[in-house]
Amino acid sequence: MQLRDRVAVVTGAGGGIGRALALALARRGAQLALVDVAADGLAGTAAAAAALGVRALEHRMDVTDRAAVAALPERVRSDLGRVDLLVNNAGVALGGTFEQVCEADFDWLIAINFDAVVRMTRAFLPLLQTSDDARIVNVSSIYGIVAPAGQTAYAASKFAVRGFSNALRHELEATRVGVTVVHPGGVATAIARSARVPPGVDAEEVARRRAAADRKLRMPPERAGEIIVRAVERRRARVLVGGDAVVVAWLERLAPVGYWRVLRRLLER
Repeated sequence: MQLRDRVAVVTGAGGGIGRALALALARRGAQLALVDVAADGLAGTAAAAAALGVRALEHRMDVTDRAAVAALPERVRSDLGRVDLLVNNAGVALGGTFEQVCEADFDWLIAINFDAVVRMTRAFLPLLQTSDDARIVNVSSIYGIVAPAGQTAYAASKFAVRGFSNALRHELEATRVGVTVVHPGGVATAIARSARVPPGVDAEEVARRRAAADRKLRMPPERAGEIIVRAVERRRARVLVGGDAVVVAWLERLAPVGYWRVLRRLLER
């Protein structure tokens, strides 16, 4: 897929993998519609992309806002003329076991990590179908392949993204719209530090778990962004980002039930 002069919509573009994806696309000459709820991060990404010589328009909005999502395709079409690439990257994390996590927090995570992916896809698909070469890129997680304890909400959302993406790809296989699902491993973003934690969980335990998670987030986001965009150029259906993601995916394939015994020991180190 040739990305120069294509128009890409990127959610969660204010930082982390989203910013890295936006800048990797900008380096290839793609025009950008950037979406994030955080104004400062969004402005920083737009400025960095503009410095690379492309148009980068800011759309500060919450991807769970139904009205805002429904109105966005026409805004992008009016400003940039078309849409060829939709990158559903926005996501949040939530710590705690299923019993610790309240219903409201569980629903909050699902609304951002999965419902928004579906809603953005539904909103933009008609516009994508007018392109001569289009792609939907949905960012899942390695926790969309394996499901550790303490990650019921997050794993549920990322498995849902994976299933939705795979079924949608099959439905669109006779069209000009392709679908890529992305499974990042330990990318060094702020997602662990910013994860919502249920009330009543011991503060020292929270700090210990966050520190342990941070130690496993090693790949620079810029590297992850390049891996994902190269996969888009090659029209790949699935992308495992990082050696840890590759190893864990193979472990799940070899032991689809028993992988947890090995994975638990690795996570506890």
